[in-house]
Amino acid sequence: MRNRFIKSIVFILAISYQLLGISYKANAQAKKQVLTTRVLFIFDASFSMSDTWQQNIKMDVAKRILTEIIDSVRNLPNLQLAFRTLGADYSLYPERNCQDTRLLVPFGPDNGMKIEYALKTIRPMGTTPLAYTLDKCADDFTPCDHCHDVIILITDGIEECGGDPCEVAKKLHSKGINLRPFIIGIGNEDFSDAYNCIGRFFDVQQEDNFKNVLKIVISQALNNTSAQVNLIDAQGKPTETDVAMTFYDQTTGKRIYNFMHTLNNYGNPDTIYLDPNVIYHLVVHTIPEVEKSNITLTPGKHNTIAVDAPQGYLHFVMDGENDYRSLGVIVKKHDDKNTLNVQYVESTEKYITGKYDIEILTLPRIYETGVKVSERSTTTVTIPEAGVVTITKPGPGPTSIYLENGQKMVWVCNLDNSAAKQLLTLQPGNYRIVYRPQNGKQTVYTIDNSFEVKPGLSTLVNLQ
Repeated sequence: MRNRFIKSIVFILAISYQLLGISYKANAQAKKQVLTTRVLFIFDASFSMSDTWQQNIKMDVAKRILTEIIDSVRNLPNLQLAFRTLGADYSLYPERNCQDTRLLVPFGPDNGMKIEYALKTIRPMGTTPLAYTLDKCADDFTPCDHCHDVIILITDGIEECGGDPCEVAKKLHSKGINLRPFIIGIGNEDFSDAYNCIGRFFDVQQEDNFKNVLKIVISQALNNTSAQVNLIDAQGKPTETDVAMTFYDQTTGKRIYNFMHTLNNYGNPDTIYLDPNVIYHLVVHTIPEVEKSNITLTPGKHNTIAVDAPQGYLHFVMDGENDYRSLGVIVKKHDDKNTLNVQYVESTEKYITGKYDIEILTLPRIYETGVKVSERSTTTVTIPEAGVVTITKPGPGPTSIYLENGQKMVWVCNLDNSAAKQLLTLQPGNYRIVYRPQNGKQTVYTIDNSFEVKPGLSTLVNLQ
């Protein structure tokens, strides 16, 4: 049997968060959500665990050290433990059972003694259906919005039933369970290639190292991993704030967290708590958005995530009286056709520093290119004061307004065919109005008049 020639111990630590629906009411102080940590131990009881490791039987060493670890953590608050075996119920001979896995102790508080008792009852028996076991353990975690879920697999070998742990990892990813294994091998044989798709390999030569590594894994599972997101200004300082940011799972694309970035009372980026076993893709919802990929965290420590996000302001104002209602301005990155934002006159909005092209939705429209936004300063764009035009027609009929640009006619808008009287707000300039009565079926009935619009004044155009 292949496991007889593999001297190794593998720990797989996998954490999945389902922090959905966290909401913060306006003017209410945000409180840190208390997480329940759920640790599922999967213990390999296959026949190869009866082999000798240094001076002792592998099964005996694993039982003793795991019992010590469980005894040291079982009274911790907000902790639930569960215990599953593989290869413990069916003998290897005459035929291996590739579905030999069972949940002996389901999740619950104060489960330490139950797991210690279960450890005493198992003996090395069967084979190693590793992929099948990992797939089944996904059902051991009942739905929980605020749980920190951990899997620790202890085994002395690799898959023996033709399963593919890499494919299982992908399947669990699709369910929102993220496998981020720590793999610790004992002996001279390196089987890290079998686990490179889902984890990291560590070589362990001594029994004492086994205990130390298990302590590290437990510590990382139980300790909160904190982080701060530094939104860096042009001087390299983390002063930018008050913008939403979204953390995605880099592998699955699943949205994990939404936060509104905040500076704390000391003026520093506030601390957030993240699952350390997810590779993140961060989107900071500035205008335009800035992103950072392949973010990995050091478990149990405070991490800093730096993102360049220097910002300034655009402010639009109108000279004189504003006769427009909710006048909008389309903002685009310079030489980019995609709309970033529609901002309104008399408002101020923050943008990443750089150049922008704007389209002001006046009649006629005003275009400006290369408007510069500088850090911590406000760029003000002033829109010329408009005039008001009252147009009276003798009856319904197609009517169009044009701006005179030398000999060129620039279309501005079409009027309502059926309306006998209309009010328009137009930018200052020389215009022409072209009208034909609805019942005038010959072109000669066309009326072509010119008029001038002056800022802040009213103009009457009578086509009677």
